[in-house]
Order: sequence, then C-alpha cells, then structure tokens
Amino acid sequence: MAIVVNNMKKFLPVALLTLLSASPALLAESIVSQNANASRAGSITVYIKGLKNPDGMLGVALYTTKKGFPDKPERAFATKVSKNGTASIGATFENIPYGNYAVSVLHDENGNGKMDKSFIGIPKEGFGVSNNPQIRRGPPSFNEALFSLGSSKLDLSISMNYL
Repeated sequence: MAIVVNNMKKFLPVALLTLLSASPALLAESIVSQNANASRAGSITVYIKGLKNPDGMLGVALYTTKKGFPDKPERAFATKVSKNGTASIGATFENIPYGNYAVSVLHDENGNGKMDKSFIGIPKEGFGVSNNPQIRRGPPSFNEALFSLGSSKLDLSISMNYL
C-alpha cells in the first residue's frame, strides 16, 4: 500500500501539470469549434404550389419545436407574411442556424389574421406544411413536417390544401 501511495504522490503532480499546460490549447480549440458551429447557417426558401387565388395574405412560419405548430405563428422561430398577390414564391428565411425545423403555411384569404374554421374545426382556408404529409384527422404533426437544414441553401416545396 505504501508503494502505491508514494507512486501516486509522484504521479499526481506530473499529471496535473501536464493537464494544466495542455488546457489552454484544448480550450482554444473548443472555442474555435463552437464558434464554427454557431456560424453555420443557411437559407430556407419555401415555394408554394397550388395557391387557389392571390386574395388576402399568405403566412409562412418556421418552427424549431412542436409547441405552437402548425397554427400558432406567435410561437414560431421566424415568420413571413405576403399580401395581395405577392405570394407566388412564399418566403425565404436567411441566416437560419443548421438544425431541425418544420414549416407551416396559411392562406388567409379574407385577411383577418387567422385561420377560419367551420363549427367542427375544419379549415375554411388553405394550409400546408413541410414534407406535404397526407391530411388525415386533425392537423399534421411536427414530426411529420420535420426536416433538417445542414447546407447553405435549402429549397422546400409546399402544396396547399383546401378542404
């Protein structure tokens, strides 16, 4: 036991000294790596297909989480709104950090700032989400619309649904 303790007493200061002398380089490398990842951003251009008419407004919302998706744009990471016939493309989001997102689109034909629904909750106005999942009962889920941005430019095509 005494031999192990003596060897530990000699080894510990050398190990600590080595670790401390290497730390600034490791720390600097870690900071550079973090800054490189933070500066990795791209653009997402959303193209709208099947827009029924140019009336009203077209809202495009970019979400990072399922909270608020797809119909609470106030909880979105970013939003774009086009008015009266200027919605032929949809929207481009610039400087978006690489990561996972979902997009929802609302064609607010009467321009009242919300999706109008029937008394049983069926949308009266056009809508769409990324990945164009099949419309079933209820709105598409965040996971069905989820996609990854991992390059400097990503183009999405979203088909509008009118029920």
